[in-house]
Amino acid sequence: MHKVLGSLKGYLKIQDIHTDNAIFRLHNSFTTVLLLTCSLIITATQYVGNPISCIVSGLPVHVVNTFCWISSTFTMPDAFRRQVGTEVAHPGIANDFDDEDAKKFYTYYQWVCFVLFFQAVACYTPKFIWDHFEGGLLRSIVMGLNLTICTKEEKEAKRDALLDYLIKHVKRHKMYVARYWACEALCLINIVVQMYLMNKFFDGEFMSYGTRVMGLSDIPQEQRFDPMVYVFPRVTKCIFHKYGPSGSLQKHDSLCILPLNIVNEKTYIFIWFWFIIMTVLLCGLLVFRAFIFFMPKFRPRILHARNRMIPIETCRSLSRKLELGDWWLIYMLGRNLDPGVYKDVMGEFAKQVEPENQYYHSK
Repeated sequence: MHKVLGSLKGYLKIQDIHTDNAIFRLHNSFTTVLLLTCSLIITATQYVGNPISCIVSGLPVHVVNTFCWISSTFTMPDAFRRQVGTEVAHPGIANDFDDEDAKKFYTYYQWVCFVLFFQAVACYTPKFIWDHFEGGLLRSIVMGLNLTICTKEEKEAKRDALLDYLIKHVKRHKMYVARYWACEALCLINIVVQMYLMNKFFDGEFMSYGTRVMGLSDIPQEQRFDPMVYVFPRVTKCIFHKYGPSGSLQKHDSLCILPLNIVNEKTYIFIWFWFIIMTVLLCGLLVFRAFIFFMPKFRPRILHARNRMIPIETCRSLSRKLELGDWWLIYMLGRNLDPGVYKDVMGEFAKQVEPENQYYHSK
């Protein structure tokens, strides 16, 4: 297990060339590792030990365990608010009186490990798409100038080559920024869709799961209605039918303990909080992108904040002359180039590039 989890460290390794931002990596790398780790832990817990243990008399225990695991178990929702030990044996466990409509069935626990795996794949998809679109462009034009471990002559040659690329490829990076921002928007769509689907997966209980858990601290112990026990019950019921010696149909009502739900309830409370955090961060990120797109007069300040060695006048000149795609490329270069090299390249680039963005100038 340690070796399997250790293999996930590769997703979290520090990049020497950054083609995206920190929030994008949190969604694509950290969230992917988080979901894969949860999936592996639940899978190991499920197959190491007994994921379900049913109490039934007159029948082989392993038969009932297998049947209840592959079919479903249920609770009585109205029994969760009754007093345990006096009115009911366990939270949600009461006589059903053959009322099928009053039962709440649980079948999700068979699928949790698989669902988490496919969620991890969905979270990694925007990075996969962006890496395909980006194609190593930044790495190829940086040419190792992020480290500057080279001779002075080699550094100057690489700097001239970078400047030559920027001048010759002005107005050719519209799709570069559009595809990256689309991948950022895809991250938010992915998180929102996943939260919606998880809510459907848990019969409408996921969206309010975290807030209800947090609200427990303000409720007296004797009045508490634990949402974790309601969504992930530790004890459920299962009905097993078989034919008796005379051919009559016999009904066996059994209690089933689900130790796996102890892991599930903690896993999903963490996932709920993390997905809420990611939703807020990604919404803020898209608002910031809209700010850059619709208010170009603030681009010089953003560019200057990236590297304060560059004079604000140079930042204004570049932002006025360049379209958004070219501006975004030099902004990302500021994250990857040595500050001194970046200052020299941007200063020379501002002198040689011709004005392109008349719309900005009119602002």
